[in-house]
This record gives sequence, C-alpha cells and structure tokens, in this order.
Amino acid sequence: MSDVVAWLLDADPAVRWQVLRDLTDAPPAEVAAERARVAETGWGKRLLDLQDGGQWAGGACFPGKDWRPAQPVVGDPEGQPWTSTLPTLRLLRELGVEPDHPAVRAAVAGVREHCRWEYAGEPFFAGEVEPCINGGTATIGAYFGEDVDGIVARLLGEQLEDGGWNCEAENGSVRSSFHSTLCVLEGLLEYERAGGARPVAQARRRGEEYLLTRSLFRRASTGATVDPDWLRFSFPPQWHYDVLRGLEYFRAVGGTPDPRLADAVQHVRDTQQPDGTWLLENTYPGLVHFELEDGDGRPSRWNTLRALRVLRWYGSARP
Repeated sequence: MSDVVAWLLDADPAVRWQVLRDLTDAPPAEVAAERARVAETGWGKRLLDLQDGGQWAGGACFPGKDWRPAQPVVGDPEGQPWTSTLPTLRLLRELGVEPDHPAVRAAVAGVREHCRWEYAGEPFFAGEVEPCINGGTATIGAYFGEDVDGIVARLLGEQLEDGGWNCEAENGSVRSSFHSTLCVLEGLLEYERAGGARPVAQARRRGEEYLLTRSLFRRASTGATVDPDWLRFSFPPQWHYDVLRGLEYFRAVGGTPDPRLADAVQHVRDTQQPDGTWLLENTYPGLVHFELEDGDGRPSRWNTLRALRVLRWYGSARP
C-alpha cells in the first residue's frame, strides 16, 4: 500500500469507503461495511443530525430568514451560504451515504414533505426554474430514490441549440454555461442509472459533446482557457464547474475515454504534488456546517481521491 493511499484511509468513513472501492479493489463486503458507517458516524451523521423540521437551515436553496444555527458555523459570512437543504443533500451524496439507510430515508422523507423552494413555494423534488438548481435537484432526487420526472422533463425542454444549458436562458442567453451544463448532465446520468422513465441518453450525449468540443476548459473559438479558476480544484464544488469535476463526470459515464479529455487529464497530472497528493485550491466563500479539509493550499484527501481515480480510469480504460 502506498503512503498516499494509507493517508487517504486514515480519514472519515466517507473517504475510506470510496478509497477501498476505487483505489484498492477491496472485497465488496468490506466496502459495504465501511459505507454503512457514513450515516452512523463522522461527517455523514453530523449532517443528518443537523436536519430540523424536514430541512436544513430552514430553507431549500438558502437558509430561512429566522434560522439560527444550533452549533457554530464556519466560513465566510459574505459568500453564498452552503448550509441549506440543497447543498447539504448534495454533500451527503458526495459522501456516498447509503440512500436506503433508515436515517437517510427519514431525512429525505422530511424534505419531500416539508421543504419548499424560495422561488414560488414548489415542493423540493418538483424543482424550480433554474437549470443549475434543477440539475442538482435531479441528481440528488434520483440518488435518493425520489420522483424527479417533472424536473427532467423541464430540463429536456430547456436544452439549447449548442447542446448545453444556461440559467440565463430565461433572460435571453443562447449560449450554454459550463456550470449549468455539468449540473444538468450529472442529473441526467443519475436519473438514467436510477431507471428513470424518460429517455435522456440523446440529450446527455449532446451536452457531453458541448464540453468535449471545448476540451473541458477551452473556448471553442480560440482554444484559450475560459476561466483560470476551472484549473483549480475545489471540494465541495457546489454548483461551480472545474476540470476535475468534469473529468469525474466522464469517469462516472465510463467506457473508453474520449481523446478530447487528454488536455484536462494532463492538467490533473501536472498539478500532483511531489508527495503524491493534490491540494485544495479554490474553496468557494460561504458559511458551512463544518470544515472537511485543512484549507486552501494544503493537501486535500478529497481532491487526491478524486484525481487518483480519474487517472486510474483514464489509464486503464484507454485502448
């Protein structure tokens, strides 16, 4: 076992079970036993215990006006808060909490029954109007076994001519956004894998092509990097796009890697540190329930895990 893998295993169960599955090929029973601990100890249990009244922080996308945390929260109070129901469920999925665990089922049922969107009071799993929000809701809804057919139908009808999606389309934008497109693609993939009734594969492939023709981070017109922040890796990424998150999506799709991923993969290789780790580079400002890492500029277990499994897939799946 390498020193890096040993370091990754000296972590919360949410990291450990994914390392066992994706980097060590541990027996399925060992992986399952470690995964079961996510809802029962560590970060997963802490998040589940913070639910109150069927939601987190008293709101769907943003904390409720009257919400007061039961414990001190951390982070930048000037940024977008990440303590409400949507980002918390998104994080629970990133942790890989078991959807069928009784505590998880109870928490999701509470959201279904009590949580409403700020936009117009819509039930949480019915979605609202922005593709990036609806893509994220479709992802977590499908993951946790909820009915998100209505959200998916809306997203399919909002795909732009260039193949992607953009939350600014309602304001007249006809060009897709990397951020919105990846949020929607993740939702369509999770929905498809959950056995959703609506055919989404064609729309998903069009969205993938939008990203691939741009090598995941370049302008189609000039080949220049669209945004330098996309070359810095975050965790959790929230709704933001970056190259590692894009590669994680294509790893999840599986199959033979498209040759147009090569530049993005090379950037991941180039950013590995001499000790074999990757750094946390671009934490998005905002209040969080608690910290998962030691801060920007420090080795990140999450980004190291994600980068290693992307490189492992890319290296093993190529012809």
